[in-house]
Amino acid sequence: MSKVPTAVLWILTFALWAIPVVAAMSDKEKAELAPAVANAKVTLEEGLKTSKKNGKPVSAKFEIENGKPQLSIYTVRDGMKYFEVIVDHNTGEIAKAEPITGGDDLTAAKKQSDGLFRATRELREAVREAKRDNPGYLAVSVWSEMKDSHSIATVTLVKDNDWKTVVNDLTVYRTLIKEQP
Repeated sequence: MSKVPTAVLWILTFALWAIPVVAAMSDKEKAELAPAVANAKVTLEEGLKTSKKNGKPVSAKFEIENGKPQLSIYTVRDGMKYFEVIVDHNTGEIAKAEPITGGDDLTAAKKQSDGLFRATRELREAVREAKRDNPGYLAVSVWSEMKDSHSIATVTLVKDNDWKTVVNDLTVYRTLIKEQP
């Protein structure tokens, strides 16, 4: 195989991987998800905190699964055991935690875990910061990745049906937002 097609293939692969989740969601999916997030009694940050019982969170998202909303969080334990933790979006309790053992889910979890390599802050802090800077918006998802030797968090927010994506550097120290008791 020549170098040109390989380079083109590499660029296309990276470009497709880097497309934000918001762009990948259809208008129908956004329309279904926005009210589900607004009506959830548990926030993305609370789900991230709860999931820490099952390892270090590397990504989290509200999604519609089989017609019902759920809060799915990928975690890593001992640096090499990956789990999908489902947090009940009404009670905040862990509904189930299953090992991720293969396929696209394992590939995504490993890439997101690698994205935290240089992180000095947690994903939860990036979510809080994004919401603080965008009053009235609710967090829908967050995931980590490496860009230019920095661990970054991409946070997807929604307010009514207005969607935006915020990118926060996890390697830069920032004043922590104090938690409410």
